Amino acid sequence: MTAGKDARLTRIGTGGRYLVVPMDHGLTMGPVTGLQALESTVDAITRGGADAVLTQKGVADRVHGNLNDAGYVVHLNGSTTIGPDEEDKRKTGTVEDAVRAGADAVSFHINVGSEYEPDQLTQLAEVTGEADRLGMPVLAMAYARGRGIDESDPEALAHAVRLAEEVGADVIKTAYSGDADSFERVAAASAKPVVIAGGSKGTDEETLEMVRGAMDAGAAGISMGRSIFQHEDPEAITTAVSAVVHDDASVETALEAAGLGEDA
Repeated sequence: MTAGKDARLTRIGTGGRYLVVPMDHGLTMGPVTGLQALESTVDAITRGGADAVLTQKGVADRVHGNLNDAGYVVHLNGSTTIGPDEEDKRKTGTVEDAVRAGADAVSFHINVGSEYEPDQLTQLAEVTGEADRLGMPVLAMAYARGRGIDESDPEALAHAVRLAEEVGADVIKTAYSGDADSFERVAAASAKPVVIAGGSKGTDEETLEMVRGAMDAGAAGISMGRSIFQHEDPEAITTAVSAVVHDDASVETALEAAGLGEDA
């Protein structure tokens, strides 16, 4: 790893653990709740303890100035919920674009097992190659998705995670398998840090129990979007998640530290 890449990794994580908040949903879903006033949302979640936020390159100017010393990740592909196939992620930028946007890292999504896997695999390899030349870390979003694939199957998730490492990713995001015992297989599939996706929105307690289970299984953190930026108090839920990821807090302690009750 180059000195530049190593330095930039420290800007999107803390002590080898990661709390990244993806906010690229404006491309996918439009101006949903939490992203209309992007500036104030970024300010709230980074005050709450997020290590980094993630967006598409076009809104970089709305992110900078509100980061509170957190890191910034630019996502390089995407699709929409109203298009012909949401799994068909297309490139939206280059690593050089991300450098110009002031990013500390880039991310790229691949659906392993889908009909789009061949093209996405080739594109991910191109991104990691370009990023390595520029000393830029790559967060690969590697999901097990395709016809007949169980998206929470730990064997399929482990394959997706290992594929991402083999192609050159530095941090790997994937779905949670549902419990700590099964996710141990996924976390152990790579020598690189593995973080879990936020999954569907649940109660605060359910969200933190998922994070706690992943950390107990050997995950290096979480990349959680809507459960944070659409929360009624984004700063508080970020504080709670950060307590589990960075302070090894229990669910109960994290809820108390953030001022969130059981019924929040």
